[in-house]
Amino acid sequence: MAALSRFFPALRRELGRLSAGSASQGRFLSSDASGYHLGNGPSSMRAAVFWEPGRPLSIEDFHMPRPKAGEVLIKTKACGVCHSDLHVMNGDLPFARPCVVGHEITGEVVEHGVHTESGIIKRFPIGAHVVGAFIMPCRNCFYCVKGQEDLCEPFFTYNRAKGTLYDGETRLFLRSNGKPVYMYSMGGLAEYCVVPATALAVLPASLPYTESAILGCAAFTAYGAMRHAADMRAGETVAVIGIGGVGSSCLQIAKAFGGSKIIAVDVQDEKLENARKLGATHTVNASKVNVVDTIKEITGGRGVDIAVEALGKPETFMQTALSVMDGGKAVMIGLAASGAKAEIDITRLVRRQIKILGSYGGRARQDLPILVGLAETGIFNLEAAVSKKCTFDEAGAVYDALNRGEIVGRAVVEIM
Repeated sequence: MAALSRFFPALRRELGRLSAGSASQGRFLSSDASGYHLGNGPSSMRAAVFWEPGRPLSIEDFHMPRPKAGEVLIKTKACGVCHSDLHVMNGDLPFARPCVVGHEITGEVVEHGVHTESGIIKRFPIGAHVVGAFIMPCRNCFYCVKGQEDLCEPFFTYNRAKGTLYDGETRLFLRSNGKPVYMYSMGGLAEYCVVPATALAVLPASLPYTESAILGCAAFTAYGAMRHAADMRAGETVAVIGIGGVGSSCLQIAKAFGGSKIIAVDVQDEKLENARKLGATHTVNASKVNVVDTIKEITGGRGVDIAVEALGKPETFMQTALSVMDGGKAVMIGLAASGAKAEIDITRLVRRQIKILGSYGGRARQDLPILVGLAETGIFNLEAAVSKKCTFDEAGAVYDALNRGEIVGRAVVEIM
């Protein structure tokens, strides 16, 4: 008994030491970050930081981000430029600051988090080419278990509400002072980024890094809208209002799904001309004609089976709802400023069985590999979808151009 009584205090001390170690590992602080090296390689990287509305992006030095269990460190090759980033940068949507934006990426696997499952390591070995989706499912919450990964609770609770991954911590710390910087999705506008493995798909060597980056948001969002929200069938008619990066991807997906009439609506003739190359059978310049009347004229007075709103404006929301036929589906994918509202004719909605559907992204584990396949076979034309490429140091300028409406399709930042 005497020996045991001497043993228990020592055991308690050891358990306390292990518990403290586990806590520090689970709550990865900047002091830990400063000691992390990528193998025998670099211990730091650069990333573009958004500080506050009206202040330009700045390229800053960071400690090398460190992946945890189930996470993968990616050497970023390319990152798409999306209006969702602009909503954050313009202050339309609240988000933790300072942060690194950029949420559709391609890159190369360079590290796995400690205790990552062997199946993940086998699927995404060191050196694998990958593409990342902006919705990073946890796979364990109520919605992920149901297969609705686009409603993943930790994604919205932690990443979109707090700018962290699902342990409540960011992986980004400034090299100058060790302070945390938050992550919009994976914070892809960086030389390296940490991504939960659930958001990744293998990118075949036949597909280019740069153009393939748009699979993680623009194409991903379009596919989710047409496949899950609209449940589009061959032969149906479709109108897409707003032909930017996501709207133009909707045209390609509608064509792939066998749309009989695909109507592109925008106010810029250059975008409408490009829409013809992406699958539009008809184009409508909203600055010159009445959108709803013209869509009904094209469809024999009925309206379309499916209308997609890709701008996030009250006016286009209403146009979308009015453009569908009786029993039709109006799918809303454009983000708006917080608190923005639109009106709906309730009686028409009820009597004519109009369906108003919101759609945000897609379901990474099932949809992203399908999109990779569509791109690999040429059904989804990556080259036609990307209209501008720029260097990492030009990222701020290309976001300014997007804000001025000067990007016809999708711009991509090359970080290689």
